[in-house]
Amino acid sequence: MTAQPVPHLHPVTGGRPRGPVTVQDAIDAFLAVPRGSSSPHTRRAYTDVLHRVAAELGPDRELASVDGDDVADTLTILWGTRAPATWNRNRAAVSAWLTWCTAKARWTAPGLPGTCERRHEPRDHTRAVDRATIDRICTRRDVPLRERLLWRVLYETASRASAVLGLNVEDCDLENRRAAVTVKGGDTGWIVWGRGTALLLPRYLRGRSHGPLFCSERRPGPVRRATTPARDLCPETGRARLGYDRARTLIKTHTGLELHQLRHSAATHLGDAGADATVIMAKGHWQSLRTAARYTRPGLAAVTTATELLDPPDRRG
Repeated sequence: MTAQPVPHLHPVTGGRPRGPVTVQDAIDAFLAVPRGSSSPHTRRAYTDVLHRVAAELGPDRELASVDGDDVADTLTILWGTRAPATWNRNRAAVSAWLTWCTAKARWTAPGLPGTCERRHEPRDHTRAVDRATIDRICTRRDVPLRERLLWRVLYETASRASAVLGLNVEDCDLENRRAAVTVKGGDTGWIVWGRGTALLLPRYLRGRSHGPLFCSERRPGPVRRATTPARDLCPETGRARLGYDRARTLIKTHTGLELHQLRHSAATHLGDAGADATVIMAKGHWQSLRTAARYTRPGLAAVTTATELLDPPDRRG
């Protein structure tokens, strides 16, 4: 008697037997699993990447029929000519999905072939912005107070933008210039800001004591308001939380910079000032000492100052 194949179980359907798992089934199931350490921005990025992969592979195709060469071809078609950082980021999303399919859902799925290796990302040591530029953009009269405050917070805390944008007013200890945030990995930690932020915060809050620290310019419409979590709506103004994409667009428009440059600049300036790598690691919540240690490498300002020591002596006539 021929043995019957064991039916696949779909985690979203409560374990009820289904037919063969399709590519779209597998992606939907992966995206539906709660991940405490994933920010909304990361979840949106995974969704976009995997939906593009599904469109290329064929959403109704059986997952078990996909092999490594199919995955390699898809990655190459979609991102083969893009920058190494883009390739690596999207490759990692696809790898996480396929690993989950085999390790957690116990479905037959391909692995990433050797031809899909990570690509070398050249380090750009010009990403750090000098302190004079930081002060200038944070005091510009033609830029709204909200943006100037956000940039100052990101610089003084050396924190990830996603963590700062996720803050609520009630998370902040204004007297001690600190706030509790969810850091990478899902842990809770403190970020600490300085005098510049402390001066701007009361002006921006205007007595608000609850709701998102950074709010959008306008109130959301009825549909969006009904689907927005209560924590992401200000009970006093009715405005929603400022999103990462909007914040990234605004700093690019006003200054030409990227949000992550403020964090990178803060760490570089701390390294130039002689701060220990372990202190830089603790302040920015880096998980690797090796990552934090790279900021102890002197930046351009330190190299320029050292170069002045090599100047020839002044000649007096």
